[in-house]
Amino acid sequence: MNKEILGLRTCAYLVADLEKAKEWYTKAFDTKPYFDEPFYVGFNIGGYELGLLPQENPPDNKPESVLTYWGVNDIHGVYQKLLDLGAVSHEEPTNYGGELMIAAVKDPWDNIIGIIYNPDFAVSK
Repeated sequence: MNKEILGLRTCAYLVADLEKAKEWYTKAFDTKPYFDEPFYVGFNIGGYELGLLPQENPPDNKPESVLTYWGVNDIHGVYQKLLDLGAVSHEEPTNYGGELMIAAVKDPWDNIIGIIYNPDFAVSK
């Protein structure tokens, strides 16, 4: 069956300081970028792309319009690691029924990073 929508490919965050953001995300996701240019930095996170785009004139407050959740095995551990790296809490780990848990932090550039533990979800191929 031919599908037009293939699934998530890239989640991109706008950052005021691309070099500092590259260092922060390298530590936060324990992954070095596979693509590193002055106009874009890309990381391969479990087969999905996390991208960093430079933002020349960042607004005082970023709108909270899109939430992306990165799958994790240890939501409490990852949440604490992100806080230890300088993120601030946006939503503490919360149970949403069964074993499903989500949490979110704001990175140093005010982007929301969602994390999710969902043992019932599997990536389809």
